[in-house]
Amino acid sequence: MKKQPPLLVSQNSEGFSVIVRGKWVKESVPLLQSAFTSLTCKPHASYTFDFSSIETFDTHGIMLLLHHIKKLEKEYCIVQTTGASDAFKTLFSICQTHYPHEVPRPKKERMVLSFLENVGRTMMEGYKTLASFFSFTGELSHAIGALFFKPANIRLKATLYHIEQSGAGAIPIILLTSFLIGVVIAYQGASQLEKFGANIFIVEMITISAVRELAPLLTAIVVAGRSASSYTAQIGVMKLTDEIDAMSSMGFSPWNFLVLPRLFALIISLPLLVFFADVVSTFGGMVIASTRLDVSFVEFIDRIKETVALKHLVIGLVKAPIFGCIIATIGCFRGFQITSNTESVGKYTTISVVNAIFWVIAMDALISVFLTELKL
Repeated sequence: MKKQPPLLVSQNSEGFSVIVRGKWVKESVPLLQSAFTSLTCKPHASYTFDFSSIETFDTHGIMLLLHHIKKLEKEYCIVQTTGASDAFKTLFSICQTHYPHEVPRPKKERMVLSFLENVGRTMMEGYKTLASFFSFTGELSHAIGALFFKPANIRLKATLYHIEQSGAGAIPIILLTSFLIGVVIAYQGASQLEKFGANIFIVEMITISAVRELAPLLTAIVVAGRSASSYTAQIGVMKLTDEIDAMSSMGFSPWNFLVLPRLFALIISLPLLVFFADVVSTFGGMVIASTRLDVSFVEFIDRIKETVALKHLVIGLVKAPIFGCIIATIGCFRGFQITSNTESVGKYTTISVVNAIFWVIAMDALISVFLTELKL
């Protein structure tokens, strides 16, 4: 008796009919593979596989069937199955689920198109961030305005706590930084003024540059590095642990409890820190002026009284609350941007410090240009 082939292919008006017969197991794979030579692949044709005549099967036979079915599907053929037993359907479904998929080759990126895509994506992200920031500052302004009608809602203890943490905690680093800035200005000025015998002008150089520009700017940068990152991390962790949602659900305003105490703390503490930095940086300059240029402390102070206008000190102190408002707003805003994963805490903490320092420097430049135009 002649052995029947494992595949019987016939064509009808609806397409091709493929009857699968025999043993579809590991030992028969070479014979089964050669049987597929009778199965021609015509694009967009219809193929119906009949599994009712299969005697035995295992994963090797089914994976071979799947391999050739996938080849037909790549040619946009319509493949249907019929006559399968429950056991065959179960194993066929498992093999189909775990069938290895081809990894598509990465498309070659064109430099110009990739650059334009990155520019567009960056602009869209910047637009979304800007819109979110305006929304945040609008709600913050509303919360501040509401306090004028209900001053009792001001959380005085929380504000004092943040003044201690953000203000008093920054004194040691500001002390060291300000003293070194005064020393550097005096050293650089002394080497130039000695050439012209104008030693006494070191007083104006140190005092005006320190109290008007350098002390407020460097104090704000130090506070931005400490407080902006701290505010972002604290609010971000509270958001990750759903404390902010719990606070809102209990009727407590996150603005009154989280944002406003931090904002008021920096607005109050930064002018005090700047005044402290003014004194220390001036003292550092006095030390170098005394040792390098023979300008005594008494002469230095008398020269300040005679030639240095009070407006320079006032301008530096006026900048301080503006810088404090910028640092606190950015730090809190980035904290609320943190999403539900710990990686975003580090990401937005870094971004908040960079943004705060940048906008402090930018605002200082704008104020300097504005005051120069006003002849102040």
